[in-house]
Amino acid sequence: MAVSLDFEKAAGDPAIGVDEAGRGPLAGAVYAAAVSVPLELAEKLLDGEWSAVNDSKKLTHARREALAEKIKSTPGCKWAIASASPEEIDKLNILRATHLAMKRAVDMLPPGNVLVDGLPVALLEGSVNVIKGDAKSLLIAAASILAKTARDADCLRLEKEYPGYGFAKHKGYPTKAHIEALSRLGPCPEHRRSFAPVAQPELGL
Repeated sequence: MAVSLDFEKAAGDPAIGVDEAGRGPLAGAVYAAAVSVPLELAEKLLDGEWSAVNDSKKLTHARREALAEKIKSTPGCKWAIASASPEEIDKLNILRATHLAMKRAVDMLPPGNVLVDGLPVALLEGSVNVIKGDAKSLLIAAASILAKTARDADCLRLEKEYPGYGFAKHKGYPTKAHIEALSRLGPCPEHRRSFAPVAQPELGL
């Protein structure tokens, strides 16, 4: 099923799509992005330059990177990327930290009618949640691409700062190789201490 502007039209102009990346990994920040485009322009983009925009999980790495640059450089598109740190994740829990990152991203844009992927987000007052919205809504899909590419870029930073864990490959997710690295090296400063496999890496094997 292709993404559409049905939810944006129902929400009203201007609409803002919001999505996150990085809830499941054992290390690094959780990222969120917000994307807003006037509906008249969005109609043209959907049939033109943004016709390949989709749920980031359905795209190749190269396609995501190319689309992220296209989204960011589109005249009339307003976008923002924000995050919540590993320390905030440990303090708040991953769900509340994710919502905090989403609110930070939305607050960086002019006011609009917010569409958020997944379950309701109380911090985004008046927002409309869309289950699997990244595969249904153009603006949420665009936000999913920006959040994912920002998170991936941060994992390349982690790879350079903390070699040996394999962050560039597994992106912080609890793969067997990551758990083995944790057992061998112990957690680095960017690991989420509130996630059980970090404190007890043998649980992930």
